[in-house]
Amino acid sequence: MNIPAHPVPAPADYATDQEVRWCPGCGDFAVLNHMRKVLASIGAKRENTVFVSGIGCASRFPYYMNTYGLHGIHGRAPAIATGLKRMRPDLDVWVVTGDGDGLSIGAGHLLHALRRNTNIKVLLFNNRVYGLTKGQFSPTSTPGQVTRSTPFGLVLEPVNALKLALAANCSFVARAVDTQAATLGEVLRRTAAHKGAAFVEIYQNCHVYNDGTFEYAKDKKTRADHVVELEHGKPMVFGTDRDKGLRQAGVGLEVVRLGDGVTEADLMHHDEHAPSTALAYLLADMEHPHMPEAMGVLRDVARPTQNDLMAPSDGLDPPLGGDDLIALLRGNDSWIVD
Repeated sequence: MNIPAHPVPAPADYATDQEVRWCPGCGDFAVLNHMRKVLASIGAKRENTVFVSGIGCASRFPYYMNTYGLHGIHGRAPAIATGLKRMRPDLDVWVVTGDGDGLSIGAGHLLHALRRNTNIKVLLFNNRVYGLTKGQFSPTSTPGQVTRSTPFGLVLEPVNALKLALAANCSFVARAVDTQAATLGEVLRRTAAHKGAAFVEIYQNCHVYNDGTFEYAKDKKTRADHVVELEHGKPMVFGTDRDKGLRQAGVGLEVVRLGDGVTEADLMHHDEHAPSTALAYLLADMEHPHMPEAMGVLRDVARPTQNDLMAPSDGLDPPLGGDDLIALLRGNDSWIVD
């Protein structure tokens, strides 16, 4: 009998014995299950995989993955992940954050991690509310949204997470919905395979404090009319009857109905490998209810990572040993303060 040297892992191999403490029905469960399936499908080594989180409901993620994990302070997960990847480029480093943790106090760290093209994978769970701290508005909350900190309705415009990632010239940008298994699974697989900074916004429902905020993108009866599933090289067609599409209009996109002289040849074709961020930005700019929203991979380009561009951390010349390090610290350029 032939016994494989390395047994093929199963999703259960990536599960821990920790009780999963999310509210029943939370979309985080779906993302967790898909992540375990994806890691099993690619044969990811648990000892080479690390999940880093900040503060929020999503921050529990590392506890439920049978890999290495770090639970950082609020907003600092990208900084921790950057340092880890810099010193251990052999590791697969994932960041799990939320719209509050990642786009509020952590926005600066996130922006620069993506700008540097650090080879880390960032999953941002977006439920448009602060869930862990009991229902205050978040950077992605929408105008008029009533929360515990905006009882008369929010007056601010939301942060568009995808446009922020594209502004940082992130080399991989995608969006998915927690309950859409096919799209989410494919996006996570491609995220794992990408070399460079990857940013994925995941629409995720908080049924306690902001229930139904993404129902237009989740409901099977309405989803097809409000979402464009992106396919590289394919025309952007959508609708329950696949009779609508996106066409270039000036510097933007417009919705047209196929027929009466309009064919798929007239539609915008998706090019996720375009060097410019222009098309991806137009797709990220589409927002419900005025336009259908883009799902899938908006951008996937190759460019040097931070590790590629910097000298190896073990390439110091001359190498510093224990005595040399002490001598350096006690040299002429250091001070002792009593």
